[in-house]
Amino acid sequence: MDARHLSRLLEDAAALRPDHPAVEDERGATLTYGNLYRGADRLATRLARWGTGRGDRVGLWLPKSAEAVTAIHGILRAGAAYVPADPAGPAPRAAAILAAAGVKAAVVSADLAAALRAAWPEGAPLPRMILTGEPATDEPAPEVMTPSCPIIGGDARWAEVLADDAPSPLPPPCERDDLAYILFTSGSTGQPKGVMLSHENALTFLDWCQRSLGPWQAGDRYSSHAPFHFDLSVFDLFAACRNTATLVLIGESTGKDPGRLAHLIVDRGITVWYSAPSILAMLVERGGLDRPGFPAPRLVLFAGEVFPIASLRRLRATWPEARMWNLYGPTETNVCTAFPIPGEIPTDRDEPYPIGRVCLPLCARVVDHEGRYLPAGSLGELVISGPGVMRGYFGRPDLTASAFLVQPDGTRWYRTGDLVSDDGTGCFTFHGRRDRMVKRRGYRIELGEIESTLYRHQAVDRVGVVARTGESGLAIEAFVSLKPGGKKSIIAMKRHCAVYLPNYMVPDTITFVDGLPSTSTDKVDYQRLAALAAAGGHA
Repeated sequence: MDARHLSRLLEDAAALRPDHPAVEDERGATLTYGNLYRGADRLATRLARWGTGRGDRVGLWLPKSAEAVTAIHGILRAGAAYVPADPAGPAPRAAAILAAAGVKAAVVSADLAAALRAAWPEGAPLPRMILTGEPATDEPAPEVMTPSCPIIGGDARWAEVLADDAPSPLPPPCERDDLAYILFTSGSTGQPKGVMLSHENALTFLDWCQRSLGPWQAGDRYSSHAPFHFDLSVFDLFAACRNTATLVLIGESTGKDPGRLAHLIVDRGITVWYSAPSILAMLVERGGLDRPGFPAPRLVLFAGEVFPIASLRRLRATWPEARMWNLYGPTETNVCTAFPIPGEIPTDRDEPYPIGRVCLPLCARVVDHEGRYLPAGSLGELVISGPGVMRGYFGRPDLTASAFLVQPDGTRWYRTGDLVSDDGTGCFTFHGRRDRMVKRRGYRIELGEIESTLYRHQAVDRVGVVARTGESGLAIEAFVSLKPGGKKSIIAMKRHCAVYLPNYMVPDTITFVDGLPSTSTDKVDYQRLAALAAAGGHA
């Protein structure tokens, strides 16, 4: 197996510190590196028996847990790529993602399996499942056939897989450019798009972390705040493993509760923290971080959205000894630029800090709308090239082609869609987006996907969705005109959205209007719609 392969990280960690805690859940239960390796090996063995190996995809739809971490490592050990779906999201979205990725198998929470089967797209083969935990209701027999979804073989229980003493197969031949994982992000057409990341892509980022964010300590305890379908989790999972540290799992409910989250940081001795800025802002405002004796993490990383300077200033004053970094990068590039936050933030600074300099060996440029390089100080689109950039979008060569700028020398530059300027020293400042994509709690949201979901409601005639930043953060506002006879029910419309969208994409407000403002070409006039939103929905 190629040394540039993520599965080697667990192999090396288990050989070096087999009895050291690798994973710790919210209840305090731990899994050692030796046990994590054995569990991953057993899962890889079962996947191999099912004919799943190099180049195949395996889905994940289960809550954050030691089983989920084991499954990720086991899938990689089998030579396959993992495809995580949001366990808190609606079943139709998870089914659409896993079916679009053509997963050959899936590790699924037993209490979610029935909903996944029911939502599976008609005509698509249902993958074989490994079920964790106990089902909420009686599950159908493994060989049951549904009218539209043939089940490929039988399912298996997690305990059965771990207890299987079949000999471990030889690891499949793997190359650094093999697919490691696919993360689905919001798509403007209404369909999520799968970002394909290779082992080399991930390890390029991890190599930069190892060089730039250290020194690392054997007793470090990493937070695992980001869900595994979010790209921030790549650092949590694999940097912790690379440094034989302990990964402390944080569930969704705790992760949104500032009091419980602050208590967890103290109680579990977190030394390395990584999350979206909105989580840290919530903690510093309502978590009591400034109480006497609160132990600050040694290293604090944040990414995914702009950190308002007032909240960052307060966090820096509360944790003066912590090293802090602002990391930037779309899912397609992992992290591609970074900026270290100074030890003291001046009281007169009123602008967010830059997104920083490019993370070597990546390269960054600022270009105009035709792809021509712009001089320092100019406002333009940030493009990135190098070994950390994605392979492309799964099954969408058209999207892949449009996402890259190819220079005459053959270099492929990923078009981030972000507007930046270079201060002349290679340090980039973020100035917003060039399209209708926004960031919320670190998640990338295409407003067009929300519109497409609303259009699926039989009573909807026309829709416009805008995002507006206020004192309480980003708000998503939908304006809906109904077909004749359509009933104006905000509750029904939000319930409709919740069937197809994760919670963070459901509009905060839905306003019914007689008609939407239009341009001369009869397209939705989003500038006028934004003004309508700012006026509280009144023309």
